[in-house]
Amino acid sequence: MRHGDKQKRFNMPRSQRRALFSNLTNALLTHEQIMITLPRAKELRTFADSMITYAKKGDLTSRRMALAFLRDNEVVAKLFSTLAERYKTRNGGYTRVLKAGIRYGDAAPMAIIELVDRDVNAKGAKDLARVAAEKAAAEAQAKESEESKAE
Repeated sequence: MRHGDKQKRFNMPRSQRRALFSNLTNALLTHEQIMITLPRAKELRTFADSMITYAKKGDLTSRRMALAFLRDNEVVAKLFSTLAERYKTRNGGYTRVLKAGIRYGDAAPMAIIELVDRDVNAKGAKDLARVAAEKAAAEAQAKESEESKAE
């Protein structure tokens, strides 16, 4: 009998699979578009759609359930403010999976999964801000060291 075979196992224990999809959901909600293997993308749809459904409900229980799965306050804040407003009139189908060819190393089928009405500027914005802050800190440190050498 096939009871409880709703989700794919991906040859890993339940806790590891849950952590994998929690991290992938975080990445998808942060960047709004990621590239992963096709089977993982198809499975990730269910997790991302359920998180957006929690956000559309907007109550405290939904926020706690989303936070228990995602474990990141910034992503949950974005989910319940920006994404909930964006998808309040849409009844499901918040993600899109596009096939993206074959990976060179192991010939795995790749896919791009993205949010349907995504913000194009969201992809990499967090990383760009981090790199800019690191660059500014390095320049300030270099300036301080030059001033100390001049004295």
